[in-house]
Amino acid sequence: MPVPLHTTGKASFDDIYTRPDPRDYYARMAQLDYRIPELAKPFFQQQIREYRAAARVSTPTVLDIGCSYGVNAALLRLDTTIGELAEHYRQAEGDQAALIARDRARLAAQDRLPDVRFIGMDAARPALSYADAAGFLHDTVHADLEAADPTEAQRAILATADIVVSTGCIGYVTEKTLSRVVLAHPHRRPWMAHFVLRMFSFEPMAAELAALGYRTEQAPGIFEQRRFASGTERAQVLNTLSDNGIDTTDHETEGWLYANLYLSRPLTEHADPEELH
Repeated sequence: MPVPLHTTGKASFDDIYTRPDPRDYYARMAQLDYRIPELAKPFFQQQIREYRAAARVSTPTVLDIGCSYGVNAALLRLDTTIGELAEHYRQAEGDQAALIARDRARLAAQDRLPDVRFIGMDAARPALSYADAAGFLHDTVHADLEAADPTEAQRAILATADIVVSTGCIGYVTEKTLSRVVLAHPHRRPWMAHFVLRMFSFEPMAAELAALGYRTEQAPGIFEQRRFASGTERAQVLNTLSDNGIDTTDHETEGWLYANLYLSRPLTEHADPEELH
């Protein structure tokens, strides 16, 4: 069956985020050697360590935008790999309740980050609900902040975020979402770490964040996200990168999507734009 393309030019996997559990998600991602959350893990661990030291916060809160089935939280809290999780769910038997019970028991026994809170935000309710029920997330926000402002209840949850991360949602979400997350708290600004496919420019988001009191830096290196899902996706992405003047030699031409890492931090403790002038 042909893989449909999202309007961004990427392959669309919307259907696997509507399943009651992650088995189909991990099976499909394993086929494509999906690895960006695993490559991101040490950088997120570093952000948590640095934030805890700088802000003197004993239990920082991490908000994962586009968290799907709680992948980043699971990788960090279980200190595991994408491959191991894919095998974990491949072997899983039973219904959703059985999988949830199994995941909760594992997390209770193996949580490596009991002093970090994880919030997940996603527009896909089934995936978000599973991550919540399995215990990977301490709180959730089911919202599409591209389309509307958060509700007051959602804003209260978003305002607790100390660090905001993502591993593939930029392109689907834009500066609209990031600014609404940042403005959830009237003064305090969270740190941010976003892995962004090279086919998408982070400049509009960096400009919006700068207006809100941030400095953004691109980290060294580029990172494999996954293999192309089809020849059509490969051609579309290569054309987009070429149009943007990006050299794909030895990278996307070899059959992989690649991402950059952007780190954004407030210029002052509160980073209130009114205080920066």
